[in-house]
Amino acid sequence: MSASHAQHLSAAAREVDDFVSTAGWDQPTQLFALVPTTELVESQPHLAAQVDAGAFLTPVAQDQLPSEDLAEALAGIMWPDVVQGCAIAQEIVVLPPDAEDTLPAGEQTGDTDALRRIAAEHPRRREARLVAAVLRDGSAACVLRLRNPEGADEVVEHPELAPNLTDALLDTLR
Repeated sequence: MSASHAQHLSAAAREVDDFVSTAGWDQPTQLFALVPTTELVESQPHLAAQVDAGAFLTPVAQDQLPSEDLAEALAGIMWPDVVQGCAIAQEIVVLPPDAEDTLPAGEQTGDTDALRRIAAEHPRRREARLVAAVLRDGSAACVLRLRNPEGADEVVEHPELAPNLTDALLDTLR
């Protein structure tokens, strides 16, 4: 992955986070196509005033996902060639690293409904919004916004925050 691709993708992921954040918390999962800004403006000149002409990629919000099950919804998506990448914004619950040690042994084996229930009820849980973005070349970027009701949210960026999710997004581009 080239450094410029990583920078452009990180900028697009932050733009998605900023866009979703303007509507506040408790938002549904949202999917975005990432298209080259120059191609978007060439094909739809009426959008020129609505996009950042200096941005390499422009996120384009998509219709609501067809299924509540994210893996199922993503498995049914295929993007046209003009789409160079995609991003998803999803609200999640984050537990501190040591909280996994407190999970019942039977719950660590993969019962995702039980794990979600336990995480949602955990006293040290934190609400967060995860934006994961990928490009056709395999580049990935993630932005995690940890909700802080008493002040400014904490934002963490790292391309490997959600490897399973970025892999699923990459599969939609193949």
